[in-house]
Amino acid sequence: RKLFFDTHALVCLLEENGFTTQQSEVIVSALVKIMNTNLDMIYKDMVTKVQQEIALQQIMSHIGGVKKDMIILEKSEFSALRSENEKIKLELQQIKKQVMDEITKVRADNKLNLNLEKSRVKELVSFDYCLLETSKHFKMHAQQDRALTQTDRKIDTEVADLKTMLESHKLDNIKYLAGSIFTCLTVALGFYRLWI
Repeated sequence: RKLFFDTHALVCLLEENGFTTQQSEVIVSALVKIMNTNLDMIYKDMVTKVQQEIALQQIMSHIGGVKKDMIILEKSEFSALRSENEKIKLELQQIKKQVMDEITKVRADNKLNLNLEKSRVKELVSFDYCLLETSKHFKMHAQQDRALTQTDRKIDTEVADLKTMLESHKLDNIKYLAGSIFTCLTVALGFYRLWI
């Protein structure tokens, strides 16, 4: 082990200051022992470069394993989110198709009913004109007018019912769409938090 001072020069310095040669050598050997003991204690707490590089390589390999696990987890989570998003899109398309089919059906039914009512009204009106020509059937004309107003009321109520039904379908679609969007956002935020 190398010493970082000259022991002979220290012995000479001690002899010049009144110590004997034997006392000077004992003092210097005691100092050397103390320094060696201190250096041994310091070296116990220190690590060599080789040990430090081995520990660094172990930490880097552990970090690489964690990165691989995170990439695998990310891919599986992303594919799960994508498949769930596709399912939601398919469900929305099916619901949209069902609603459009219902709307088309209701419109067709209403058109058919309106055409039937119009034809009835036309027949009644033509019949009324014939009846008006005769004075005997004047009372029947008033009854037909009542029938026309009732038909108009029926048409108005059916149109109002259709409007309310369409509005309720629109609200249901909006609710489902909003729920789906919030679900996708919640999942995306969760994935974002995992990523960060």
